[in-house]
Amino acid sequence: MIIVTGAYGLIGSNIVRALNQRGRSDIIAVDNLSNGQKFKNLVDCEVADFLDKHTFLDRVSKRSLFTSQHIDAIFHQGACSSTTEWDGKYMMQNNYEYSKAVLDYCLAFRIPLFYASSASVYGDGKTFQETREFESPLNVYGYSKFLFDQYVRQRVPLAVSQVVGLRYFNVYGAREQHKGSMASVAFHFNQQILNTGKLKLFEGCDGYGNGEQRRDFISVEDVVAVNLWLLDHPQISGVFNVGTGRSQTFNDVARAVIAWHGKGEIEYVPFPDHLRGCYQSFTQADINSLRKVGYDADFYTVEQGVKRYLDWLNRV
Repeated sequence: MIIVTGAYGLIGSNIVRALNQRGRSDIIAVDNLSNGQKFKNLVDCEVADFLDKHTFLDRVSKRSLFTSQHIDAIFHQGACSSTTEWDGKYMMQNNYEYSKAVLDYCLAFRIPLFYASSASVYGDGKTFQETREFESPLNVYGYSKFLFDQYVRQRVPLAVSQVVGLRYFNVYGAREQHKGSMASVAFHFNQQILNTGKLKLFEGCDGYGNGEQRRDFISVEDVVAVNLWLLDHPQISGVFNVGTGRSQTFNDVARAVIAWHGKGEIEYVPFPDHLRGCYQSFTQADINSLRKVGYDADFYTVEQGVKRYLDWLNRV
């Protein structure tokens, strides 16, 4: 049996789909379905059962989670991922305390754990390497991820089972429609072309020209591939960046969307005041740690990944 938290989200649902393709349907899908639109992400997938995230957390805390069944792994992808959420109490309970309970359960029963961290732990730095001196989050979401990574670092040296934290960079791809404003720019650009024919990008900031802010955009297909490769390599533990290792501009994403549709134009809009001082204008994963443990697959470029995504998103 495999448990996936955040199973109806972008990454979680794609992990479930990939596990199905491996012949696994003994999957417990854990999530908060207050946003009922998310159910669509697993309609074409097979799972053995569903648990509300609060029920799951209660069972984990009481050590009463499927004690009669063997759990092969937990993919802990569930979290509040809003970088504009400033309710620190909620964020720490939902992201930090929840994750601690899952980790403690996994360590107690020697269950491999793969959990979602975030590139937001690096803040506005220019070096994205998995070491303490480069970690300085700009918002409480990033802080919740950073603090849990720190907690994991204390526990991993004593762990007898696999524990892997994955610092996702800018993930885009299939099954993200439910995310609203937090969906990827590729999703929003596609909708803008369909609705108005114009793609809206921020004007320049932090020394970057219009639309030239750079991010490490990674396809969810690549993210899932990394997760499953690590599942297949139980000797590997640690915290790893999951990005392509190359930054590309928002203009690159916009041009890729325009190329797919064969139409559209870019419009630059003023940079929002509420994002000043808490916005990453540049991210680029240092993936040397991931390469050193043996992951050698190529990653899609924006041009390749966006085309594959729009083929899926705009399928008839």
